[in-house]
Amino acid sequence: MRSFPLPSGAQLPLFGIGTWRMGESSARRGRELDAVRHALDLGYPMVDTAEMYGEGVAEEIVGEALVDRSPRPFIVSKVYPHNATRRGTIAACERSLKRMGLDRIDLYLLHWRGGVGLAETFEAFHRLREAGKIANFGVSNFDLDDMAEAARLDGGLTASNQVLYCLSRRGPEFDLLPWMRARSMPLMAYSPLDQGRLLGKAVLGKLAADVGCTPAQLAIAWLLAQPGVVTIPKSATRERVKENLGALDVKLSPDVLAELDRVFPPPKRKQSLEIL
Repeated sequence: MRSFPLPSGAQLPLFGIGTWRMGESSARRGRELDAVRHALDLGYPMVDTAEMYGEGVAEEIVGEALVDRSPRPFIVSKVYPHNATRRGTIAACERSLKRMGLDRIDLYLLHWRGGVGLAETFEAFHRLREAGKIANFGVSNFDLDDMAEAARLDGGLTASNQVLYCLSRRGPEFDLLPWMRARSMPLMAYSPLDQGRLLGKAVLGKLAADVGCTPAQLAIAWLLAQPGVVTIPKSATRERVKENLGALDVKLSPDVLAELDRVFPPPKRKQSLEIL
């Protein structure tokens, strides 16, 4: 599986499991934990989570899935904007580490821009990195102007930007993704199936049948074919966990890629970054 080098020297895997919306219902917790465990059993190399997801419960689920697991996967988590002060960021990170039973987070992100200045948040990130609490830091839901500001403040250490990017939401391709590629900074694409909306597209189903895969696998494989892009599909059942992993084996021909461009055209002008 391909990976991307980060400032710490670590490698960001191409693919992982997301946990957004996990931990919101006690009735679903057992199934969600089983899905994360199954993903790790199958060899998923990365887990993405956040203190926001289930107000910390998703991180607890991740922590349970990691018990007695060696080697452990690459772990990504995020700090709430309202916690992203100098002291608040460090305290939030400590809580996330405790919930997951870890001594270090591999990639720690500012979840989105808030009222706290970036310089203050990055100062806290640097302190966490120097203390060994995080290996790398980055951002999420940052458009190009935000990234340019971050680049002036981060000491060259912003490792990634996690944004909404999929076949039906290709806005980042116009300017954000080229800017990141020019700096060898991987883009993390969340909601690769557009929260399931893509699965209802008949044309995607037809193309997937022609390729010999499922619509979900086709949509994920398209993202994996984009240079400098990694993705983290959320899966809450064993079946979907296995299905999504199968996207790694899907090879897309130039004809299929051209047809996807025709059906889901790339942007011709700047679009505001979409956020879910």
